[in-house]
Amino acid sequence: MEKFVVAKSQPLSGTVRIGGSKNAVLPILAATLLTRQTCVVKDAPALSDVRVMEEILNALGARTKRDAENGWFSVTADDISDEEIPYELASKMRASFLIAGALLARKGVVKAPLPGGCAIGSRPVELHLKGFTALGARIEQEHGSITLTAKNGLKGGRIYLDFPSVGATENIIMAASLADGVTVIENCAVEPEIVDLANFLNAMGADVRGAGTGGVRVKGVERLDGCEHTIIPDRIEAGTFMIASVMTKGDIEIENVVWDHLKPIVAKLNETNIARVEQTENGARARCVESHSIKGVDIKTMPYPGFPTDLQAQFMSLLCLSEGTSVVTETVFENRFMHVGELRRMGADIKIESHSAIIEGVRKLTGCKVKATDLRAGAALILSGLRAEGETEIGDIFHVDRGYCDFEEKLKKLGANIKRVNE
Repeated sequence: MEKFVVAKSQPLSGTVRIGGSKNAVLPILAATLLTRQTCVVKDAPALSDVRVMEEILNALGARTKRDAENGWFSVTADDISDEEIPYELASKMRASFLIAGALLARKGVVKAPLPGGCAIGSRPVELHLKGFTALGARIEQEHGSITLTAKNGLKGGRIYLDFPSVGATENIIMAASLADGVTVIENCAVEPEIVDLANFLNAMGADVRGAGTGGVRVKGVERLDGCEHTIIPDRIEAGTFMIASVMTKGDIEIENVVWDHLKPIVAKLNETNIARVEQTENGARARCVESHSIKGVDIKTMPYPGFPTDLQAQFMSLLCLSEGTSVVTETVFENRFMHVGELRRMGADIKIESHSAIIEGVRKLTGCKVKATDLRAGAALILSGLRAEGETEIGDIFHVDRGYCDFEEKLKKLGANIKRVNE
């Protein structure tokens, strides 16, 4: 088992390049199953979740190639030999269920285990299944697996999502792309990753309109072709480095970002009184105004374009060192305060009341042994360790590797005192 050892660091400074989006690349890799031709995905991050998705594609019969040095990934799925997603791979991450929509459209049948991933909430797949049913699929569930069949092919339909689920929106769009007729999805998710998937599918020859709005219209086509596509930058990685810069009283230039994707985190950082985040020619600049103290602010996680739940834990680390009281309300995942106990071990003053965390700022945090309870919690503990007195040991860092590529190396180049060691 590996762990991170983090010590109080100097103000971070320099330039960091953000990689391709984890939350965009996974559905796009799943969508490569919709065509027999080769698809090339550029700027694909070398994450453990991406490796799991590659293993799933290989298990189904697709052939994959990776050039990590140049950041591209190719998939050729000309012969899908299996319709069952292996349990041992599906249990590793939630995004494994994104295979279902593409495989159902391509083969007319798929057997999928209920997915795993970070233990941050139940995240049921009912909305996915509601969409598949509206397209004519038959559903059978037993022994922890779901079998979907559409012997006569999928038919276009109208679906209203009770909650704007990102995964359900992506799965339904993929399934509808080869369905007979027109599909309309209402109250769907509007995240940038949805738009990136739609752009990828349209480059393959699909007819997807309205991505990025609350209503998406998909006109099914007879076949899709191969294409090349560059993944959008990871807005969560970018936001994490912005918070790291402010927490350490640093000054970081962040390259390869889409400014519009970052507006929620930029707005809240600038509210803290200590941060100055500005758009630059090459991306963004996040710096700290040392003459000011951190002002407590309230945040409430919401579906995009609200404050992202994937930055809640990292932002909480910053608020632990603020003056006054802050309230963080989580509306997306019910168990996303698992990092609070670990932050308390470092000296944070946080109380949980229902779906809110009430944070009383403290003067300092102290290093100790903690564990990454999930992906974003791990990032939050690393950021806290950069400001804590003494040394912080962070275990279970495999969670961090699921969503951050070369995280410690990027931090080191900015001046962070962090190392990866074997326990």
